Amino acid sequence: MNQLLPHQPVGVGYGTLDNGIRYYVRCNSKPRKRAALALAVRVGSVLEEEDERGVAHIVEHLAFSATKRYTNYDIVKFLESIGAEFGACQNAVTSADDTVYELFVPVDKPELLSKAISVLAEFSSEIRVSKDDLDKERGAVMEEYRGSRNATGRLQDAHWVLMIEGSKYAERLPIGLERVIRTVSPDTVKSFYKKWYHLCNMAVIAVGDFSDAQDVVELIKIQFSEKIPAPDPPLIPTFHVPSHDMPRFSCFVESEADGSAVMISYKMAAEELITVKDYRNLLAESMFLYALNQRFFKISRRKDPPYFSCSASADVLVRPLKANIMTAGCKGKGTIQALESMLTEVARVRIHGFSDREISIVRALLMSEIESAYLERDQVQSTSLRDGYLQDKLIFFTINLSLVLSMKLNSKRLFYHVNISALEVSKYSEKLRTSCSCVIKTIEPQAFAVVDDLKNVVDIVNLLEEEGRISTWDDEHVPEEIVTTKSHMGHVVNKLEYSNIGANELTLSNGMRVCYKCTDFLDDQVWCYKYEAFVQIWVVNSALLCWDRGITVVADPSTQRKCV
Repeated sequence: MNQLLPHQPVGVGYGTLDNGIRYYVRCNSKPRKRAALALAVRVGSVLEEEDERGVAHIVEHLAFSATKRYTNYDIVKFLESIGAEFGACQNAVTSADDTVYELFVPVDKPELLSKAISVLAEFSSEIRVSKDDLDKERGAVMEEYRGSRNATGRLQDAHWVLMIEGSKYAERLPIGLERVIRTVSPDTVKSFYKKWYHLCNMAVIAVGDFSDAQDVVELIKIQFSEKIPAPDPPLIPTFHVPSHDMPRFSCFVESEADGSAVMISYKMAAEELITVKDYRNLLAESMFLYALNQRFFKISRRKDPPYFSCSASADVLVRPLKANIMTAGCKGKGTIQALESMLTEVARVRIHGFSDREISIVRALLMSEIESAYLERDQVQSTSLRDGYLQDKLIFFTINLSLVLSMKLNSKRLFYHVNISALEVSKYSEKLRTSCSCVIKTIEPQAFAVVDDLKNVVDIVNLLEEEGRISTWDDEHVPEEIVTTKSHMGHVVNKLEYSNIGANELTLSNGMRVCYKCTDFLDDQVWCYKYEAFVQIWVVNSALLCWDRGITVVADPSTQRKCV
């Protein structure tokens, strides 16, 4: 359990240039002739001073406007000319901790990849900040600011401040302040850029349909090696988020809200994956959340349930902090009932734990996901792999996502040899107490619940748990076999082959017709359709085949009706 996990990435070319910038390069053929690139910069809005609130986001916008080599939106023109996506929210994002520039480009011509990497190199140290450049971007940034002032944006901002209260993070929303966006000077923006954008705080990620990963590494070296590092770059500070013993409450009333909801968050330190035991603890957490979600789902299917849906998940909030979050959508006046049900279920786990049967089901579900990931390991999209490396790089865990995935392929051994028990999984509920940095909020289109109501529910559930007056989970009995009487096997009476689309149709002795087609899109899935849907697929495939051969198709009215 104390064995250290490998620090080197798995399945990816990895290294650090002499100037400090890191790189990840991986060959992946999904989709063909395309590459997903990114420049990850460990600089976000939390580093801003009071007169800079919003500058990190402004720098992100200026990057596409002009750099030392590219001017007058040449980067945008280049992306549009090669058919790459471009948009304010498509190619870059600024968060509290990081700024990420992303490109998804064709690589059927070698010069395109080289130029795309050169664009990322320009972002690293050559963004131009003139008065004209800044004035051009103020309007776009202000439009984004106004767009975030809708109901969703207001709720997100209020929730963020509530969660991170007492920390600098609460005062540094990435969108910034309107007065700063409208009036900040070029010198202030340039000073922020020069102060924090250093190569030692950056990583380049390239995942795509490359013939040779080493050729891509050489391109990165060509474009980035000429960048000279600063002699003494400032260290990126860590900003403390204080814990609290008493839960925080808030009742948001938003007339534009889609419906009523309850959210319970439990904040805790984001633990790094260093040893095998750390990874085992991660598996135990996953199993706990799976088992809890199974219960939430069954409760939602009861007659007159306390909520329409409810789920639990874990998410990283900021670099040193993560949260386990339970969210429920409920009827208009049902927030109090939903809150009581959610808190009671976690307390029930603390008192009685999960049953062995519940954990065996969860283990089977996790193993199914793991085996599916293994079977489809060669069919993952490049953007997904890139985003995985970004998540790892920006959180700065000592282990990257590809290693986690490769270890999950061996987790059958961890599950069965180490034997994560129901008791161990149930103990994770101790981290989900209202005294453990808990934040409870409700969202309602009208004010039905107030803070005192929420506090009262917490006190009631805590008292019931303290007195042991929460009953055990009523786990329904599921028989080992659903069908006890076996049917008599029939036989195939006719078989038709549609060679033009590689499909077959069988007619069984009871009159049933079965149509099937073998594909290699996903290695471990079978999709089933009603016959009408199969006919629709057959017609579409046949029409495409005819179109390719220049043949006009007039569909049979009866076939059209089936398609509809």
